[in-house]
Amino acid sequence: MLEIYKIGESFLSLSEISRIISEGLKIELSSKSEKKVIECRNYLDEKMKISDDPIYGINTGFGSLCNHKISDDDLGKLQKNLVISHSCGTGDEVPHTVVKIMLLLKIQSLSYGHSAVQLITISRLIEMFNKNILPVIYQQGSLGASGDLAPLAHMSLVLLGMGKVDVLNNENGFDRKNTSDVMCEMGWKDIQLKSKEGLALLNGTQFMVAYGVWSLLKSQKLSYLSDLIGTISLEAFDGRNECFDELIHLVRPHKGQISTAENIRGLLEGSEIQKQEKEHVQDPYSFRCMPQVHGATKDVISHVKSVFTTEMNSVTDNPTVFPKEDKIISGGNFHGQPLAMSMDYLALAISELSSISERRTYQLISGLRGLPAFLVADPGLNSGMMIPQYTAASIVSQNKQLCMPASSDSIVSSNGQEDHVSMGANAATKLYKVIENVERVLAIELMNAVQAIAFRKNTSSVFIENFIDTYRSEVSFLDEDRLLHTDIQKSISFLQSLEIDEELL
Repeated sequence: MLEIYKIGESFLSLSEISRIISEGLKIELSSKSEKKVIECRNYLDEKMKISDDPIYGINTGFGSLCNHKISDDDLGKLQKNLVISHSCGTGDEVPHTVVKIMLLLKIQSLSYGHSAVQLITISRLIEMFNKNILPVIYQQGSLGASGDLAPLAHMSLVLLGMGKVDVLNNENGFDRKNTSDVMCEMGWKDIQLKSKEGLALLNGTQFMVAYGVWSLLKSQKLSYLSDLIGTISLEAFDGRNECFDELIHLVRPHKGQISTAENIRGLLEGSEIQKQEKEHVQDPYSFRCMPQVHGATKDVISHVKSVFTTEMNSVTDNPTVFPKEDKIISGGNFHGQPLAMSMDYLALAISELSSISERRTYQLISGLRGLPAFLVADPGLNSGMMIPQYTAASIVSQNKQLCMPASSDSIVSSNGQEDHVSMGANAATKLYKVIENVERVLAIELMNAVQAIAFRKNTSSVFIENFIDTYRSEVSFLDEDRLLHTDIQKSISFLQSLEIDEELL
């Protein structure tokens, strides 16, 4: 029987999200969370019966319309109108994996019993998650404050029987359907939103966090692959290994630096290439300084992981309901500033892995240290690996442009009421692009490194030789010019297919 993950029984970690998504686990609310959700909803219902005081977003308008009082008869319509009117997303569609993480995070946030949603509302979101009925959501539209309003509105439209969804089919692909048709197939009825529910669904940082979670999981993998691929390049370049000696790193004990050097030492263990005498005294920075550069990225990943772990386990809608304290507090937990700044930081850090990778590729094709120019026999007649480096350089340049911090910007919205926003959603989507770019640059380096190491007479370590053999089953040695676009795509797919032991990340 498929394992079920119970929301509310434990702290949600990055590795747990990875496991839930990758293994296709089903989720359900714990009994403790169900009790909290019901109690909070009952509290608000009773509060509305005995009090006529204006409470933001519950019996008032939204944003700059917060001083407009809404009659009791229209409270449900107010919430429905909120979801419909805020569904203004545009641009590219959010990838299915990110949508699924969004659903999981929204369920997690609502489960704490501070959002006053109906149990049926959360139950429907859980059913959508478990049955892979994923709302069509768009990347553009959120300012990263007041929550990710437009993306979360598109997510919430499905509860009203509106919008479109992608449904997983038997071939593990997705079919695009109208939500109304899926409602009929599932025997679902539209959720009749009660007071506060629309706000609870739309206020929140789940769009930003979902992208951040995906990016962190990918960053951890790319960080390790940078060490591995960089080590293969080092061997192909006949590089030296004393710069990875533990002693030099212990006197500058940055955690990531120490970890990277340890990884490289382990990968080089038993290498015959390292045992042969070297003619050169030291290597270029792109090889010699891998612990310092890769290590700095590891430290940023660790910091950003801490920020996002906190956010994943937080209540971020507004207002926030505290039944035991008899308080409904309007605040700003939906503001994405911690996330925006962290994702800008991560984009810069992960981009550096592509920057140093491209430099290693450049060194490998330069005809140095006994390697043929452009890593091919009969250079001149053959261009060999000349142009993949061009491709890597263009991608690295684009990453530099994408590293302009989104969080440095803010645009006034809602008639001046929402006068400082985080732009965290833009930070999230450009981080996604940076990470995809880094993967492509590393794939190009791998293609060059494996080509180059074939010209060495001695062998590398058993681990590296086995890794190269596995890669060679996908991409063969380049004897003469051929269509390298295909080799690059195969190299990217190869990296994507690799499963890395969590202990190595």
